[in-house]
Amino acid sequence: MSRFTYDTMQSSLDGHGVRTLLLNRPERLNAMNRALIDDVARAFDDANADPATRAIVFSGAGKAFCAGDDRQDHLHPENEEAARDLVMAIQRATQAIVMGPKPVVGAINGWAVGGGFEWAINCDFPIWAEDAKGFFPEVSLNLFVTGAVTALLPAMVGLLKAREMLIFGDRYGAEELHALGLAWKVVPGDRLMETAQATARRLAELPPLSLRAMKRVLNAAAQPDLNHALHLETEATVAGFMDPETTRRLRDF
Repeated sequence: MSRFTYDTMQSSLDGHGVRTLLLNRPERLNAMNRALIDDVARAFDDANADPATRAIVFSGAGKAFCAGDDRQDHLHPENEEAARDLVMAIQRATQAIVMGPKPVVGAINGWAVGGGFEWAINCDFPIWAEDAKGFFPEVSLNLFVTGAVTALLPAMVGLLKAREMLIFGDRYGAEELHALGLAWKVVPGDRLMETAQATARRLAELPPLSLRAMKRVLNAAAQPDLNHALHLETEATVAGFMDPETTRRLRDF
């Protein structure tokens, strides 16, 4: 498989230096299986390493951004080694999005659930369609969140609201997420990609040295414990996968 070619994603570069990375499992609402998780990490690594790519748009094909874990294609880890390998793959995707040097504009359409909601929060400039919604079902499934949201979410919405969102798993519309500071902009669905592309082109026109330094330093200063959060999340998620109660709840979800 050549660079910028993936089984579950589309990657394209325009003449302005904007690379669009599109989750491409629309028949499954872009739900996360292992192939998609690995492709997201690899696609962002490739884009970050590509000299022609100056900014990234991240979106989902079809009716949803990402509907969380694919229950149909879910393979529950059989042992701790397999569970850790899966969770580390999920965290590698976040590291490529958040810690990669290129600015990331999210174009969030439809549902952003669980890990999909995490990926939306990982974007530097998340733009949500008016009818998009997000929530975290993990606690109800006896699981734990990943994506560094245990550090990012309290910093963005405050500890009490983060507690509410992560523990109760309530569903939030785009306008409420905008009021909370989790959506940078909210636009009509038919203007979502147009707005995301225009934002990315504006970013692509900026001097790359100062832009990438600003992303790096802002993240390091505002979230000095990001790597620690990723480590703690990994351990908690692995423990959840190993609990037989989790299998029952995933089956019934």
